[in-house]
This record gives sequence, structure tokens and C-alpha cells, in this order.
Amino acid sequence: MGLTEKTCVPCRGGIPPLTPQEAKAMMPQVPEWQLNSESTKLERKFKFANFAEALAFVNKVGALAEEEDHHPDIAFGWGYATVVFYTHKIKGLHENDFIMAAKVNALLG
Repeated sequence: MGLTEKTCVPCRGGIPPLTPQEAKAMMPQVPEWQLNSESTKLERKFKFANFAEALAFVNKVGALAEEEDHHPDIAFGWGYATVVFYTHKIKGLHENDFIMAAKVNALLG
């Protein structure tokens, strides 16, 4: 099953985050996303033609986050949006973060 076909499962903590090796192994499934140097966060920068397009994209990401109950950090402005996923409860990455990254990529398709 592909990541876009999965749904996020609530993470209540008490589990270890993905190891750097596990996170790196999942990267081919989320093109254009990047891991931070500690492999604890997943980030992608998006470019748009103007502020309205960036805002419309951010609103779509927000609606998806509410639907999946897994929320990113988002920064945006004129012509750009940066989306960062990680699981706060475990202070690192979980499969949910990769599910969301794949679904955010699908919003552009």
C-alpha cells in the first residue's frame, strides 16, 4: 500500500522515533522532501507565482492536516511555503510524517 493510501494513526508517545536509517529508507517515497541533519524533521519548500497561490496551497495543507489529525509547521509568504513534519510526542519522525508528506505532494498533482 502506498503512503497516500494510508491514514495517520494517533501517536500517543511511548514509542521510539524512526532511526536515521529508517527515515532515509523512506525518502524515495516523498520526492523533493529533505531530512534535517539529525533526521528528526522532514521539510519541503514550495514555490508559487504569487501570494494568493501560496495561501491557497497552505489552506489545502491545513485542511488535509485537520482531516488526518497530524499537523505540520508551516511558514509562507509571497510566492513560497515551507512545510515541516515531525511528531512532537516522540520528538522525531514517525510513519505519519511520511504519509502526510506524500499526501501534500499529491495536492500539487
